[in-house]
Amino acid sequence: MPSEPEIGGYNVSTDWPKLGPSLLIATCLVLAIRTAKWPATFENTSSNPELDKEIEYATFLASRVMASLVSQRERLFPQKREAWYQPKEEDVPK
Repeated sequence: MPSEPEIGGYNVSTDWPKLGPSLLIATCLVLAIRTAKWPATFENTSSNPELDKEIEYATFLASRVMASLVSQRERLFPQKREAWYQPKEEDVPK
């Protein structure tokens, strides 16, 4: 019966799936601030090139800020621990 592998330690890294909601909220805030003074209108069309440009720009800004923060201040964000295992005798080439 094979024995359980022995945990050698843990790698700690950013938990990327948990950052999705943060990026969505940040993008919406940037968009809201940039369009706050626009007149309230309702168009029954799915196309508004001016709004589309603002959405793209808000996404760009939020992504840049998130990437910068994650690369420089990774510990601000949710972390996950992934175990790494010690090799057993039968795993080591002879």
